[in-house]
Amino acid sequence: MKLLFSTLLITLYFNLSAQNKGKIIFEQNCASCHNFKQSGIGPALGQLFTQVDETWVKGFILNPSGFKAKKDPRTLELLKSYAVIMPSFSHLPKSDIDNIIAYLKSEQRSLDPKKMPNKDGVSGILTKQVVKTSEKLIIKEVQTAPKTDVNIPISRINTMVVNDGKTFLSDQNGIIYNFSENNLEPYFDLKKAIPEFIARPGLASGIGSYAFHPEFSENGLFYTTHTEKASIKKADFTYNDTIKVALQWIITEWKTENPKSSNFNGKPREIIRINFVSQIHGMQEIAFNPFAKKGDPDYGNLYIALGDGGASENGFPAICDSPKNIYSSILRINPLGSDAKNGSYGYIKNKFKTQNSDFLPEIFARGFRNPNRFQFLDKNNLLVSEIGHHNIEELNLVKEGQDHGWPYREGTYQIKPEANMSQVYKVNSTQKQLYTDPLAQYDHTIGNAISGGFIYKGKNIPTLKNKYIFNDIVNGRVFYLDALKIKTQGLAPLAIKEFQIIKNNKVVNFLDLCGFTKADLRIGQNQDNELFLYTKTDAKIYKIIGHKLK
Repeated sequence: MKLLFSTLLITLYFNLSAQNKGKIIFEQNCASCHNFKQSGIGPALGQLFTQVDETWVKGFILNPSGFKAKKDPRTLELLKSYAVIMPSFSHLPKSDIDNIIAYLKSEQRSLDPKKMPNKDGVSGILTKQVVKTSEKLIIKEVQTAPKTDVNIPISRINTMVVNDGKTFLSDQNGIIYNFSENNLEPYFDLKKAIPEFIARPGLASGIGSYAFHPEFSENGLFYTTHTEKASIKKADFTYNDTIKVALQWIITEWKTENPKSSNFNGKPREIIRINFVSQIHGMQEIAFNPFAKKGDPDYGNLYIALGDGGASENGFPAICDSPKNIYSSILRINPLGSDAKNGSYGYIKNKFKTQNSDFLPEIFARGFRNPNRFQFLDKNNLLVSEIGHHNIEELNLVKEGQDHGWPYREGTYQIKPEANMSQVYKVNSTQKQLYTDPLAQYDHTIGNAISGGFIYKGKNIPTLKNKYIFNDIVNGRVFYLDALKIKTQGLAPLAIKEFQIIKNNKVVNFLDLCGFTKADLRIGQNQDNELFLYTKTDAKIYKIIGHKLK
């Protein structure tokens, strides 16, 4: 029966038109960076063939670095806007490239006059430049993660979590590992536990995040987020049914009878299922407040970072701008409660709901495009890294009840979702009062995608104490903020400083170390509060072993 079903799927695929095949391949490989309406990580493609011909497009898909080397004018212009060149897709067969071209041609459209560049837009360098210091961060390669994909990235190692003196590291392709400095052993294979699990399409699809209940050693409760295909089950949160659903994000509670086991085996209970417009900006972080002790009101509450799902740049900004929608928010729920609409979790008295009954009770803070990481600064404050659209990367100090402005703000600038979203504008006094400014920001002359980090609390490198260390995902630059100033300066823009990276007594960078045009760099912290840096492109894991001031 299984063989017959597989044969039917293959037959259906080959009977699809070239355009439909191309759409499938585009969504798997390209849609995380491109759409046809707005520029984002990469340029909008709705008018591509008015600018270049088919030969150029095919050649660029296969060898973008070659176009850079030849000083192709359009490639150099793209580099000015996007700072990095896209990776090669030479691994795709010729038929796939032809089908992508067919799909791209079918999606060509005349330019909406509202999307035309506006003379009032702000351009050039938009933020204070990062201070390049003489401080040296010394790293040592410790291991290579198991390969879980035939294409780049070969291992999607992503989130490091500590529980009960043990460290874990997830691979978005479906595995959570027991982590030690020199070894990775499988802890939980989510893709086996959930047959509907998918790790494609999209850069963020697969395992988003995971968290252990504060009483895991007693109750055995463990929480995960993951993606499944659209319409597998009815969603708890959705939007206008005329808008497509690309996939669903799910929070699952797992209960194990043996919390001490080195291999997790538990029974699942679905908590929340959410529809998303596209495969980007999903559910990248969940965590419990580590500062809340038993008896505190916040003890055992689950925080959830939820992006806009690409709604704004796909033409549906209202999805992430309504108090009656859950998107673009930090949520806070009681996973052990039952008074939510679906009966699978409990409501908290979050400030938005108490101030305005129109707001969903789950919303703790709102106004985020892609809040990919957060760390608790203390009992009442979160540090939330926000991957920007076309211009600004943000780090936000987030308190309950704050609105950080998306889709009307990008960093300290105004953005107009109904217009050309690659442009930003100066903020007027009225809008200044509506939204909370970021704690720190950098523009796309510095990097293209911020990844949140950690305040160093280890014992091995005393000079790193009180530094909040974070990085840019794309180019792999590593930065820090003075953590002591975060509270004392409040929301005044803090100066971002950059480390030099040293490996084997030589100054290096992560693009050269991994040998690709995208480092795909992440940062993690183990049970000893020591820090690790790892690149998905080549699955290399490095430990930060030293720091020199000069």
